[in-house]
Amino acid sequence: MTKPVPRHRRSLFNLLGPGLITGAADDDPSGIATYSQAGAQTGFGLLWTVFLTTPFMTAIQIISARIGAITGRGIAANARTIYPRPLVLGLIALLCGANAINIAADLAAMGEAMQMLIGGPPHLYAAAFGLFCLMLEVFISYRRYAPYLKGLTLALFAYVAAAFSVDVPWADVFTATFIPRLSFSPDYWFLVVAILGTTISPYLFFWQAAEEVEEDKLTHSRSFTRSPQRAQARLKEISIDTWIGMVFSNLVAFFIIVTTAATLHKGGVTDIQTASQAAEALRPIAGPFTFFVFAAGIIGTGLLAVPVLAGSAAYAVADAFGWRSSLELTVMKARGFYLILGGATCLGILLALTRIDPIKLLLWSAVINGIAAAPIMAMMMGIVTSKRVLGDYTVKTWLAWVGWGATGLMGLTVFALIASLFLG
Repeated sequence: MTKPVPRHRRSLFNLLGPGLITGAADDDPSGIATYSQAGAQTGFGLLWTVFLTTPFMTAIQIISARIGAITGRGIAANARTIYPRPLVLGLIALLCGANAINIAADLAAMGEAMQMLIGGPPHLYAAAFGLFCLMLEVFISYRRYAPYLKGLTLALFAYVAAAFSVDVPWADVFTATFIPRLSFSPDYWFLVVAILGTTISPYLFFWQAAEEVEEDKLTHSRSFTRSPQRAQARLKEISIDTWIGMVFSNLVAFFIIVTTAATLHKGGVTDIQTASQAAEALRPIAGPFTFFVFAAGIIGTGLLAVPVLAGSAAYAVADAFGWRSSLELTVMKARGFYLILGGATCLGILLALTRIDPIKLLLWSAVINGIAAAPIMAMMMGIVTSKRVLGDYTVKTWLAWVGWGATGLMGLTVFALIASLFLG
């Protein structure tokens, strides 16, 4: 049996894992559609949200990772020790509902993208993609599956290429990025909440915490039970991995908004509701290359995001009920975990096959994520500042301030949306 490679002897690429995969999964087809709609509808007007969310998104994901790595348990398992059970179960139910809707929206977008590329029935493609993702998670162990997830992050470079294949007024881009022009219309704040909800999403918190646990089990590191030096080295690795993953994720979001603003918005196409619709609209305006990379990227990012969405729901429910949970375990050894994983994926497939408007699925999944994020983030901040849970590794530095700032930001945007609905 091959021994695990010690962390201090690994290359930077090999150290990248949960943070990079989580960041890339954030740019799923529903996220692509949200960013595309922002670019088409407001031009460069919402680029400031990408710049603003980067440090907040990174901080909350580092907090998620620390919870998993330090305690060796997921977020829900830790929440059970300090919060009322009904509160934890209620938030997890909200997470699972949003994830199922998100899976459906992603599969529908992947099916439509495949139809645009090669023709055929989009619903059949959507179901096939969902079943393919489920089979991979069920029949392939985490240690063999994780490298494939990491490789799928390369699909996101399609959107960087797309931005540089069209004519972009970069001076306007940089102005809009750093000098926001706010509006009090409900549509504007609906998009802001959708962007924040698809950028700072609860499923990402649960996934990264769980994957840090998986990684430590694979490497047998036990950094936080050996020495303070090993513990600090592990925390540094988490920070590097997460910063790279989140910056990469937000750069991709930035380029998607830039591409659609410079082409669709400029061409008068402002009613974009899905990722595949954005790709189709780009064909006559930006040319076949931009259309192809945009459509192919939807499929690649979906293959990465659907397992993360289903997996995060399974980890959260299993942790909440104290079930065994690991992609390294077989179905017979973690039946509850795989039941939730399969159930979330199959529910997403069924929703994608119905006549429910995929546009509404997509946008409301992002908004539900935005609404659910604030209380879940507050719960996480309670965990990460609790000596009872984290002992000597509680967060006391800038991370605590930025984590609470991210929580307040999510709550403020939801409040702004509600206020705009009453005042608009």
